[in-house]
Amino acid sequence: MKVVAFNGSARKDGNTAVLINQALGELKAEGIETEMVQLSGEKIRGCTACGKCFENQNKKCVFDDDILNECLGKMLEADGIILASPTYFADVSTELKALIDRAGFVARANGNLLKHKIGAAIVAVRRAGAIHAFDTINHFFLISEMVIPGSSYWNVGFGLKKGEANGDEEGLQTMAQLGKNMAWLLKKINA
Repeated sequence: MKVVAFNGSARKDGNTAVLINQALGELKAEGIETEMVQLSGEKIRGCTACGKCFENQNKKCVFDDDILNECLGKMLEADGIILASPTYFADVSTELKALIDRAGFVARANGNLLKHKIGAAIVAVRRAGAIHAFDTINHFFLISEMVIPGSSYWNVGFGLKKGEANGDEEGLQTMAQLGKNMAWLLKKINA
């Protein structure tokens, strides 16, 4: 079994990565293979609604000049997907939104490719707006017919400066529990 996490932060290895790594650590401890893809510094365009993915039905976006098709391939190979973002104006980063929109369109155009995969949202926040970002990610999972594990609280961690999320004890505990719950669910589904 494998879980791939996408870090939608513009800051490589910042607070969003801290939170992702906390969840991935628990998954690894349960013997589940993990990978983190950092979107920081990568080019990823928004969806143009051209509809070519519905025409071609080749499990790819027609635009192949950025990392979307590579990311989508990793999603298709994985049993579980973590989408994580810092909170930008009460929502996800533009990079993560582009990934959601384009991967979602291609998946739907090809018979709902993400159906029954496990999906977990993680959000880093300075103060407020995280629940809207959390909902944005979960709406993608739900419309994709994915299964969402819960945790001991919302999957949110606090921090502004790089590394500050390491000081959010409740946030780290929430991410650890998320990783445990995701591992449990993966094992039940794949039994």
